[in-house]
Amino acid sequence: MVKSRLTAFAHSPIPDASRYMAAMTNTAIPASPDRETYARDYAAALAANGDETIFARAEPIGLFMEWLAEAKATEPNDPNAMALSTVDAAGAPDSRMVLLKDIDERGFTFFSNAESDKGVELAARPVAALLFHWKSLRRQVRVRGRVEPVTEAEADAYFATRARESRIGAWASDQSRPLADRETLEAAVARETERFDGRDVPRPARWTGWRVIPEAVEFWRDRPFRLHDRLRFDRVDGQWRRERLYP
Repeated sequence: MVKSRLTAFAHSPIPDASRYMAAMTNTAIPASPDRETYARDYAAALAANGDETIFARAEPIGLFMEWLAEAKATEPNDPNAMALSTVDAAGAPDSRMVLLKDIDERGFTFFSNAESDKGVELAARPVAALLFHWKSLRRQVRVRGRVEPVTEAEADAYFATRARESRIGAWASDQSRPLADRETLEAAVARETERFDGRDVPRPARWTGWRVIPEAVEFWRDRPFRLHDRLRFDRVDGQWRRERLYP
């Protein structure tokens, strides 16, 4: 069905509006919101996004923490979820969702297996991009910067806060490597559970964390009819430079 609708435009690179609208009828793609939709469904979020004071902020970290706190109160789950993008050996981008576990003036910290795809890619090219998307607030934050590993002490401290089952899982999983079947993974979990029975589960050497040191942070919020607000911070000579962008 999708293929037939797309091929309808094969010989017309600039289809007229009527043909385009006909082809989009009854698809799973939502229609662009009209005035009534904005008034009915988006009114509260758009009103909250009309505060002009954000454009007077001098730095991005405090603003990010405020937005994260608002997301914590409104998102149905994982307000600290973020898309992490890295670059592989061929120069192709990789993206996946991970959880932000710390934020301060130094940067954005997350943890994982250093032998995973993300760990291998960060070791070779220590740069990354992050994207936070809070649907309940109709806001996004983009971050780009270089990446540094956390200290052993930081990795130990966070690992100790994880549920025991998650710590055992870090030993059992050869992350990003081929897995024959679910039973193989469950057998590895059972083996590690037995091995650590009655004692603490230490952090595996391959399990660590990284900090994205931001060089650019962009705040985006939804405004009516795609006339969105964008505020970008760039670090220049150790100071934050602020500018507003066209939507």
